Amino acid sequence: MADDLRAVTRFLFEAGTLKHARRTGWWMAGVRDPESVAEHAWRTSLIASIIATLEGADPARAALMAVWHDSQETRTGDVNHLGKKYTPSVGPQKVTADQTAGMPEPLASTVRGIVAEYEARDSAEAVCARDADKLECLLQGIEYKAQGYANAQRWIDSSRGRLVTDTARRLADGLLGQSSLDWLRAAMGEKD
Repeated sequence: MADDLRAVTRFLFEAGTLKHARRTGWWMAGVRDPESVAEHAWRTSLIASIIATLEGADPARAALMAVWHDSQETRTGDVNHLGKKYTPSVGPQKVTADQTAGMPEPLASTVRGIVAEYEARDSAEAVCARDADKLECLLQGIEYKAQGYANAQRWIDSSRGRLVTDTARRLADGLLGQSSLDWLRAAMGEKD
């Protein structure tokens, strides 16, 4: 069993690199120190569970897809949309297959299946996870705009336009209709 887990333990170290990998698209908006891929994946997972619950899908499965949706960036880096125009890609499924090689087969096949389902977007959970990815980008854009990065508006608009589920669209409208500190005012019992 120890030999079977060597590949898993190596991957755990590999996954940790996502805590340091920055989301590069935000540099184009002038953001000096954008969030990490790991930070993005965490909030995306939370959002996926919310969207899936409200859409009647399996929140745990949607959140699991969101956890793994950018895991390949340990090997590819976070290539922004402009960079993808010039960089050939082997695809997330191929990277995931390489990452899971040598892992116990039940684990490897589960991870490969989750990534494939997310990429195919042919289940309600995959659609919810994809919407969560876009909604998290929109939310991050709102936060960066509040910090003075006016160019983040492009990401806000683009992300809003890509949302598919009614829940994600309604959440986006709600986010766009308030400030990033309204939660704090509400928690402190302050009136709107």
